[in-house]
Amino acid sequence: MNTKLQEDKFYIVSADILPEAIVKTARAKKLLARREVKTVNEAVEKVGLSRSAFYKYKDGVYPVQDAFTGNIVTISMILDHRTGILSRVLNIIANSKSNILTINQGIPLQGVANVSISFETAQMEGSLATLLEVLKSTPGVIEVELVGEA
Repeated sequence: MNTKLQEDKFYIVSADILPEAIVKTARAKKLLARREVKTVNEAVEKVGLSRSAFYKYKDGVYPVQDAFTGNIVTISMILDHRTGILSRVLNIIANSKSNILTINQGIPLQGVANVSISFETAQMEGSLATLLEVLKSTPGVIEVELVGEA
């Protein structure tokens, strides 16, 4: 690949027409990412690919879902310090088909806890605005603020 992004060209191509080595490289990378194998040697052996072919293609092969993942959203919330409220919030986010990435909660002070949650919205059902409104109307949720999107 070129080092200058403006010179790089990307194509979405069906795996059916790609050379076998490129498809096997993608499979090997997936095995490594999922930690189903520990080494490149194990990965290439499992998919039937040479190490040299793997290293030739590894930096240029990505599944579409990796190249174009959905936005990562971070919200900040103030919650009542009562049993089950954070769990309820997490269920609402999960039920929207968003993938929760991180949860940070401070120690509750004066009956409330500050929580920040980052989640991916690639598979999200509905809009982010609707999800935020549902969270705001949830009993025990005092405040919801969108911190950012990446």
